Amino acid sequence: METVFTPWMSLAGGALIGLAAVALMALHGRIFGATGILAGALLPSDPQDRGWRLALLAGMISGPVLVWILSGSMPEVQVPVSLPALLIGGVLVGIGVTLGSGCTSGHGVCGMARLSPRSIAATLVFMTTCGVTVFLIRHGIGG
Repeated sequence: METVFTPWMSLAGGALIGLAAVALMALHGRIFGATGILAGALLPSDPQDRGWRLALLAGMISGPVLVWILSGSMPEVQVPVSLPALLIGGVLVGIGVTLGSGCTSGHGVCGMARLSPRSIAATLVFMTTCGVTVFLIRHGIGG
């Protein structure tokens, strides 16, 4: 299994995520934590908050459709694992997000930008875990 290196697309994507995080903070005073945004849309503690959360989620979901309209083809997505592996991974990520009180966008993008010690620690943990997991899957159990 080979990972394709796409520096320009990655740079553009990162810049857009950063711009969205800054805009959300500037316009709403909120942290761009995707799991917190989703949780607040599904189980809002403040009904006034639900609109912007749903709009942001709709934007995240409609991105590939916009690419399709502009380019004439859907972005290619390759998932080199089985459905059970995806489900197990999703459950493990959900547990990690709950235990870590946030996700990669909340801790890794916004929290580290604010120099939050908790976010720096969380990001170090999930990046280390990610590296170890990829190594084990590619060189250990997955070949």
